[in-house]
Amino acid sequence: MDDDWQQQLDEIREEFIRRNDPAAWVKEADAADASLRYPNLSVRGPVFGVAVQDPAVGPEWRLLKSVTDGMPQMARDGLNSHLFFTAKDGTDDRGMRRELLAAVATLEREPVNEVEVCGVRYRVVRGDEFTRSDDDGCLEPPRPTDPEPLERSWDRQARDTQSRDIGFGLDPDHSDGPMEGALKLALRDFAYTGDRYPADMRADSERAVATHPEIVLLPVGFSVAERDEHGWRPRTVLAATPHDARRTLYNGLDEIWALLYQYDDDKKARYAKAAQEYRALDRADEFRVDDRLLRICRVERLLRMGPDGPEPPRPSDIDEYGPMKLHPTMDEDGNLTYD
Repeated sequence: MDDDWQQQLDEIREEFIRRNDPAAWVKEADAADASLRYPNLSVRGPVFGVAVQDPAVGPEWRLLKSVTDGMPQMARDGLNSHLFFTAKDGTDDRGMRRELLAAVATLEREPVNEVEVCGVRYRVVRGDEFTRSDDDGCLEPPRPTDPEPLERSWDRQARDTQSRDIGFGLDPDHSDGPMEGALKLALRDFAYTGDRYPADMRADSERAVATHPEIVLLPVGFSVAERDEHGWRPRTVLAATPHDARRTLYNGLDEIWALLYQYDDDKKARYAKAAQEYRALDRADEFRVDDRLLRICRVERLLRMGPDGPEPPRPSDIDEYGPMKLHPTMDEDGNLTYD
């Protein structure tokens, strides 16, 4: 570790001590224990979202849309919809509506990663998901200090906890404690390596280390993973809390997977029974049904920052479809035309 890294860690440690926050100390001890029990980091792949820089709020970039989309175009579509509905419901100013709709029109035609409207910058941003595992390849489950909803409902109609990404400030100088600070410093030189990644992806990744050298760690998420002959595979989208991920697993076992994968009557009944068994366990992070091993795992994400803000999608990032018209045509008075 060079002197610069050591100085940064010392500053983080001193600030952490000054806070004198018992809850933070418990969380830090939890993180230190996890780093020993689950020392290996595995990259799951890129994810995308939308960030905004609004001078009226301040110079900091903040997340507008959660960084969970699997393709850049999905995030562009999310930005398209945000601007459209802001034009529809968020303003009575004709000039502002014109600017919003001009940006919408651009996003309908071109795979752009940034637009500016009324002095506010919107950018599609890129992150990487990673998980921790032990030496046997077992994924890290939720930690005791990870956030849970105030009311832990199993009702299928219950609303998921809102993503903690929304409004999250992208400040590379902020760390919640020494363990997070050390991880950020260690990840600064992270780049894709090995034949698993095509040459253009490796080159883009190495370039990003230089162009966007600072690291922001996004709020932790949780998902269901399944172990097969190739290792652990994600089976659900990212949830904000462990219980939201457990309820997603319960709903999948109880009914949703049977509909999606057209289970026969015997398998449908078997999985419905398994769902009730899983629910009765209340806080279980691992469950077996038939010959399947399912696990609630902890998912971390990093986002790179450069002098001009968060990293956008890379040339090697893949889109399976392109821009398209998503909403009715709107004029500057807010009138809609359905083509």
